[in-house]
Amino acid sequence: MPVNDDVFAALASPARREVLRLLLDGPMAAGAIAERFAMARPSLSEHLRVLREAGLVTEQRQGRNRVYRLDAAPLEEVADWLTPYERFWRAKLANLRDLLDEEEEDR
Repeated sequence: MPVNDDVFAALASPARREVLRLLLDGPMAAGAIAERFAMARPSLSEHLRVLREAGLVTEQRQGRNRVYRLDAAPLEEVADWLTPYERFWRAKLANLRDLLDEEEEDR
């Protein structure tokens, strides 16, 4: 299944990747997320919007707060998409290891 380009665009930003990392520990209010960044609130709101539109986070209002939760389903699609490349690089590294082992044996 192809990965939505919005997911890749969202993951391109280090700030958005950091938000996702923070949400690994559980839901957080927007204010608590904002405290972790040296950026204006509107900038963080834009990052959260991009993550929400990409389906990487969900937003729930709790009183005056907006609480964000990680939705990892799109990340599974990314992992599935990356799997063939991972196999490619593992094979290349295994070949390099074998070559280095052979050179070591020849010494």
